[in-house]
Amino acid sequence: MSSEFDSFIRERQLPETFHELIDNYYLPLAVWLEKKRQPDCALVVGICGGQGSGKSTLTEFLRSVWLRMGLRSVGFSLDDLYLTKAEREQLARQIHPLLKTRGVPGTHDVQLGLKTIDALLAADAGSDIALPLFDKSTDDRAPCSEWPHHRGTVDILLLEGWCVGAKPWRNADVPINSLEKNEDPDGSWRNYINRQLAGSYRELFERLDLLLMLKVPDMESVLEWRRLQERKLRERTGGGMDDRALVRFVQHYERITRNLLAEMPARADCVFELGRDHRICGMRLNS
Repeated sequence: MSSEFDSFIRERQLPETFHELIDNYYLPLAVWLEKKRQPDCALVVGICGGQGSGKSTLTEFLRSVWLRMGLRSVGFSLDDLYLTKAEREQLARQIHPLLKTRGVPGTHDVQLGLKTIDALLAADAGSDIALPLFDKSTDDRAPCSEWPHHRGTVDILLLEGWCVGAKPWRNADVPINSLEKNEDPDGSWRNYINRQLAGSYRELFERLDLLLMLKVPDMESVLEWRRLQERKLRERTGGGMDDRALVRFVQHYERITRNLLAEMPARADCVFELGRDHRICGMRLNS
């Protein structure tokens, strides 16, 4: 299978050190997850990790390995469940202006996610199921005609996203950053988000059989990794956020990220510890 791994690395322009990641972590994970699957029953796996943590690459690798193992897998991102631009603008008018910015719980079409997962779990050999697709270049949901399709049965289903599996937090009264202090002084935005986590998002995340966490070192690393992404974007296209806009943007997700780092490692079924260099420096199985 080494030639397939070489192709995977080359096609995605990954560093040669990715071979070590495959041997030490990704391949053992693929085998471990396959063994967790019950006969004639699809396994639903959630992958939680901050921006730049490697969720998409891990998802693609697992699916490529399972394909060679004769397993049918499908994956989609929580990002592809975002509400349309018009729906978020309506939320911004009715609930809070900050809800116009996609990302936090409350800005996804959870019912679409539930409907998609349930359809995939019930799929048979003749099934043809459309998978939601969001176009970040237009900040809107892609037309249904452009959605990818999964045909046939499903052995393993992957749902990845930065807040997959997140739980409500406690003690949200005191702002933790300037965004909350200046733009949400009465807490209406963050309390709305927390109610969503306790409501429909809980139902969505209860569909997961197993939860995998790509654990970033800290909130500061999230900001630095995103800053690096924006710097590369500016060099490539001339666009992207300046540092001030970036700091404000990341603050939208700070409260949930800090809560995830504090409480999820104890309950996730598998935790990958990431170093400040983005590389995995340890793995822990909790089940």
